[in-house]
Amino acid sequence: MLDDLALFIAIVEAGSLNAAAEKEGLPTATVTRRLQKLEASLGYRLLHRSARRTQPTAEGAQYYEQCRPLVQALRQATLRLDATLGAIEGTIRVLAPVNFASEILAPAWASFCEKYPLVQLELELANAVQDLVGSGADLAIRIGAQADSTLTQRKLGAVRLVLAASPSYLAQNGTPRRPAELARHATIATLPLREWRLQDPETGAVTVLRPEPRVRVNEVRLAVMMAEAGLGIVLAPELQCHASLKAGRLLKVMPEWLSHERSVYAVWSQQRYLPARVRALLEHLAAFTAQHPLLQ
Repeated sequence: MLDDLALFIAIVEAGSLNAAAEKEGLPTATVTRRLQKLEASLGYRLLHRSARRTQPTAEGAQYYEQCRPLVQALRQATLRLDATLGAIEGTIRVLAPVNFASEILAPAWASFCEKYPLVQLELELANAVQDLVGSGADLAIRIGAQADSTLTQRKLGAVRLVLAASPSYLAQNGTPRRPAELARHATIATLPLREWRLQDPETGAVTVLRPEPRVRVNEVRLAVMMAEAGLGIVLAPELQCHASLKAGRLLKVMPEWLSHERSVYAVWSQQRYLPARVRALLEHLAAFTAQHPLLQ
């Protein structure tokens, strides 16, 4: 009805149905039909129509005077909203895992803020999966399979997992070669990796272990530090172990048995329209992760 009301106002201001049709880019028959539909819904005639000119009825003149400011205000509000949604400025709230956001994505946050100085970035970091819709956040970064069908997701990359232990631990306790040997070793578990899936490099058979760890922790960096201290074997994302492996503080254990990866996703609510600023961040993160060697 709002479109028909706006068309009625255009007819009055143009002075005829033909002039209004030309201005709005519509067939005259369409303009006539929509005017008749509006009059039928209101229950009274709005215009006296002739071949040359239209003239508002008393009811039509009153309706025009009352509705014209409302239509103008709606148009202005729409223009302002379009400008806001199209501008890369304003606040973006993002939920993300602590280590992944603060270590791997740190350069991406910095370069995005440098590129778009009118954006205020709010990062809420937690290892537990947070309620994206309830929190009112615009975007969340999540690792692992996403089962929530109410969220839209975009894959940003994949994280490889590694088994690792310190050289001192392996020198003292030996290096396991097969999954069954892990039962004799101290382990350090990180949440949510309660299950360790190991694939035989020869047969492809998958062994699923549920270790009883010496230490269980929901902070991956701390688990890696405990492994460096010689407390046991840890299963962790290679992203968090990379520096320790490169420096020799950790050594890979049974590397040929690990083919499992965990996907990294950006997710957002299907119920929310993505403003330009959020789309810009999404594309920026996608470009960053596409170039990261440990996310391929």
